[in-house]
Amino acid sequence: MTAHTVQIGIGDRAKLVRRGRRLEYFTVAYNSLEGLIALVAGLMAGSIALVGFGFDSLIEVTSGAALVWRLHSDADESRRERVEAITLRIVGACFLLLAAYVSYDSIKSLIWREEPRESIPGIVLAIASLIVMPLLVRTKRRVARSIKRQALMADSKQTELCTYLSAILLGGLLLNALVGWWWADPVAALVMVPIIVKEGIEGLRGETCCDNECR
Repeated sequence: MTAHTVQIGIGDRAKLVRRGRRLEYFTVAYNSLEGLIALVAGLMAGSIALVGFGFDSLIEVTSGAALVWRLHSDADESRRERVEAITLRIVGACFLLLAAYVSYDSIKSLIWREEPRESIPGIVLAIASLIVMPLLVRTKRRVARSIKRQALMADSKQTELCTYLSAILLGGLLLNALVGWWWADPVAALVMVPIIVKEGIEGLRGETCCDNECR
């Protein structure tokens, strides 16, 4: 009976890992499309916020690809922890890259008073991300807790930050379009930088799990 129970546990883990891989495939596909739309719309509207959001999406693609690599190594216990540590560092580095870009872009926008034009595609994209990203975060965390993997939890936190940035983007685009507050987006983005840096440092240290939930 004990052996049967262990076998069921292994089978359940394999199913959860496959589900995790599907989530990361979807993350890579969605963020690739999101990044392309954001970059094109941002360049057309002269919106630094949209271009920055597109850059964030590319970082999400990198993070998702790293997690696919991690989850494909899950069955090999001898490689699991080593790949886990490498993947956490990749995700952490992605956070720090994002923080550097947001800081640079926001400060430059404020100094040069870069006022983007209205962007309806950008507004629609931000609304779509506000719907999709929270669903992805919830599902990734459920799988991460079940298979006790820090890297997937770390990636879910990066997806959560993408949700916050979507809200910031939407607020900035709406305030600029409706009342002409061009500075709202870069100021709000700068508020996010300390949070992003904190997550990046924790990822590099392998401490990204929330309250040890996935240990």
